[in-house]
Amino acid sequence: MPDLLLELFSEEIPARMQAKAADDLRRMVTDKLVAEGLVYEGAKAFVTPRRLALTVHGIPARQPDLKDERKGPKVGAPDAAVQGFLKAAGLKSLEEAKIQRDPKKGDFYVALIEKPGRPAIDVLAEFLPVIVRTFPWPKQMRWGERSAKPGALTWVRPLHSIIATFGMETEEPDIVRFDVAGIEAGQTTRGHRFMAPGEFGVRRFDDYEAKLHDAKVVLDPQRRKDIILADAKELAFAQGYELVEDQVLLDEVSGLVEWPVVLMGSFDKEFLSIPGEVIRATIRNNQKCFVVNDPKTGNLANKFILVANIEASDGGKAIVAGNERVIRARLADAKFFYETDLKTKLEDRLPKFDQIVFHEKLGTQAERIARIERLAAEIAPLVVPTAQSAEKEKLVEKAKRAARLCKTDLLTEVVGEFPELQGLMGKYYAQAAGEDASVAAACEEHYKPQGPADRVPSDSVSIAVALADKIDTLVGFWAIDEKPTGSKDPYALRRAALGATRILLQNNIRLNLKKAIDVAYNHLDKNFRGPSEILSVDDTREDLVEFFADRLSGVLKEQGARHDLVSAALHVGVRFIAANEPVYEQDDLLMVVRRVEALGKFLDTDDGKNLLAGTKRASNILAIEEKKDKRSFDGAPDASLYKLEEEKALAAAINDVKREASAAVANEDFAAAMSAMAKLRPAVDAFFEKVKVNDDDAKIRENRLKLLNEIRAATRTVADFSKIQD
Repeated sequence: MPDLLLELFSEEIPARMQAKAADDLRRMVTDKLVAEGLVYEGAKAFVTPRRLALTVHGIPARQPDLKDERKGPKVGAPDAAVQGFLKAAGLKSLEEAKIQRDPKKGDFYVALIEKPGRPAIDVLAEFLPVIVRTFPWPKQMRWGERSAKPGALTWVRPLHSIIATFGMETEEPDIVRFDVAGIEAGQTTRGHRFMAPGEFGVRRFDDYEAKLHDAKVVLDPQRRKDIILADAKELAFAQGYELVEDQVLLDEVSGLVEWPVVLMGSFDKEFLSIPGEVIRATIRNNQKCFVVNDPKTGNLANKFILVANIEASDGGKAIVAGNERVIRARLADAKFFYETDLKTKLEDRLPKFDQIVFHEKLGTQAERIARIERLAAEIAPLVVPTAQSAEKEKLVEKAKRAARLCKTDLLTEVVGEFPELQGLMGKYYAQAAGEDASVAAACEEHYKPQGPADRVPSDSVSIAVALADKIDTLVGFWAIDEKPTGSKDPYALRRAALGATRILLQNNIRLNLKKAIDVAYNHLDKNFRGPSEILSVDDTREDLVEFFADRLSGVLKEQGARHDLVSAALHVGVRFIAANEPVYEQDDLLMVVRRVEALGKFLDTDDGKNLLAGTKRASNILAIEEKKDKRSFDGAPDASLYKLEEEKALAAAINDVKREASAAVANEDFAAAMSAMAKLRPAVDAFFEKVKVNDDDAKIRENRLKLLNEIRAATRTVADFSKIQD
């Protein structure tokens, strides 16, 4: 079957737009092909700084013929309805229609419409210019004499030429004939802007890609990345260095060149006195260059690697020299900023925060820092619960100090120039000022983790400040009702809750979330602007605990835990308020995890499986009868109404299990709690085998339903078995 080759050749396409543009082109063309009945075999899009290209192979040569049956009015309908039907169906008279009989609705006219398929090349010529004109560039421009005319073509940069060929692999392809704003589709393109600027003709994709390569253009973005990475590593290794890999920079640089040429430059060693991250940010942000490490020291070397877009006649000496001049000037600025920052202590910067508003409803940055400091002092002792009092006191003081200083680097020159270095520069400045090592580390680590791949802080001071920072953020925005909605989360509150959850779990920290939220809320209330607008502490607490529960559920599912077991553990003790909204009693996330682990092991046993079956049977019967009677069967059953030994045995077993399981849960021994639950199994089995729940005597029936409710209540000491799938 025939293949399509499409190229849209223009001036430079910004690197940040390239990947999406290639995906948009593939999607728009293939979606339209399918909509037109032209089901293809495969498609792949490519992009360089000057061209968007697409190859689609295995396209049928023509559309399939379509047969459609259009239902018309009833026989004997008014003439206006008949004429409308004939016109819509394209029929000359009713003789061209047939009559379809329906015993219930009566006879009606039916038109059989046959629409022959068109050649695929004609279909392409019809919709490709529409795609070009409606291409979704985020920013577009007009150019030339035509730009002033209505309906002038807009494109990311001036569009110069279009290739559109269609044909069998073994035959000479045809040109898909169309034009867009005077640009006619053909089969001619150009090579590299400097090394092969002349025009040349192409036929199909293989021919196109090969000729582009001969004209110094590497079409495939991934191949350009592979070339850059391999050559950069080899060049660094040859000089005794190691490339510092940077995937984001690699993606960007590969979008700036069509023919990558890797070169190495250097800068003065005196700049190595600057922190390595500052050097890297300076070189990366300003010149899009990579840095290298000296494997002997593990530190940055005074070398950098750049990617040129040309094989220069002088071997790249002039290109390297130009980059060295710019980098030297930029590093001189960075060195000046860094040394200027060191002259002012972090603590001396704090008064400026009084003038900086964090949020119009949440006060200034100074007020927020004070809240974090107080909350960190509350959390710090929980991080090391077994520590002696003196050790806890030291930890609290360090946490308060770190919380006080952790935001001050936001006011430094270096962070002003490179915002991505916030936190890290705080650590460096704290170290330079002689602060405690844990305090300095917390200045960097309190922002972590910032994503699923980011590391979780493990130092006690860092943990306390990180949790305080995240909880204050969450409580504050919850209180002013600025919660995430759908895909919108402008304040990264999901990331904050997920980060706090990971910190608690990976460091095995017990934290009463409700208490922490209440403490943070009370601190917030003292500094809050506009108290009439703040939500109640109860609303904030309950909703935020549920939000944490959702994040925990996601973390555990990613780790392979069964979603139903997570739900069962989270819903232990859940009560419901208006509109059946859940109120989560489980606010110790670490304990939820341990419940999930114990529950999973228990359900792998025969006792666990059988008890689950019995509990579900009890719950199902209760649900049916509660719906029928429009009431619940709460309350203790009356022992005097037990008629059968199986009832008495079940009641006794429930009392024993409640006592044992509750004691085990109180001791946080969930394995023992599950073992206690297992003792219910024989009594539950015997009850369902011998006892008729819906007894003819209404009092006996109610009492037995209350006994079933006791089974449900007893198991909820450990988990909500109704949430578990069979």
